[in-house]
Amino acid sequence: MIALWIILWQCAYWFVGEDLLLSSPYTVLCRLWELLRTADFWKTVGNSCAGILTGYLCGVFLGVILGALSSRFRFVYEFIRLPMHLIQATPVASFIILTLLWIPSRRLSVFISLLMVLPIVWRNVNQGFDNVDNNLLEVARVYRFSRWKRFRYVYWPAVLPFFRSACQMAIGFAWKSGIAAEVIVTPLGFIGKELNDAKITLMTADMFAWTAVIILLSIVFEKIFGLIFLRIPIHQKGGK
Repeated sequence: MIALWIILWQCAYWFVGEDLLLSSPYTVLCRLWELLRTADFWKTVGNSCAGILTGYLCGVFLGVILGALSSRFRFVYEFIRLPMHLIQATPVASFIILTLLWIPSRRLSVFISLLMVLPIVWRNVNQGFDNVDNNLLEVARVYRFSRWKRFRYVYWPAVLPFFRSACQMAIGFAWKSGIAAEVIVTPLGFIGKELNDAKITLMTADMFAWTAVIILLSIVFEKIFGLIFLRIPIHQKGGK
């Protein structure tokens, strides 16, 4: 299927007949190979990955904490619900422009990624806790389970599927929003800056090459985190 789309891309290139408007797959591949052989490329990719993944992990952590508190305390849920809905309803570009007033451009992708991940994880974790079987909770109370055992045998199996789904979904949002922030604020040494410079200088091959890098990294991270979360056991071993 990938080969078919590459063929269609090549046909579109022949139809357009202008490198400035559309680069050929071969030209993009050659330019990508040139980029891969430079140290600056890997430094740029590393900067973007570090910022976006930091925001993602912080968003997951805060989402779990707030999701658990929202399920435990009704007033926390009512207090958090409105801002979470506003975050999801507001365009990413609006947050980027507003927060640029307070956050340095090199750190903006961290905050934007965190912001996009937070409501997804919060909502799913909250639903997971609400999905706990009341009969199991009653059994845990009858047998006087400790808090740890109650979490391990009752809450953990109920929340984990929701948590997995949220984390796998959120990594894509974190990556897209983080790159969007970089493209708008263009911090030096980040992928968004390179992509924006390629647009301004009409380097079409560079635009396609950096876009390919963004897509490939997104796929790689989704696969990696998907495998990590799938390996988390529902029933933990050991202990009493």
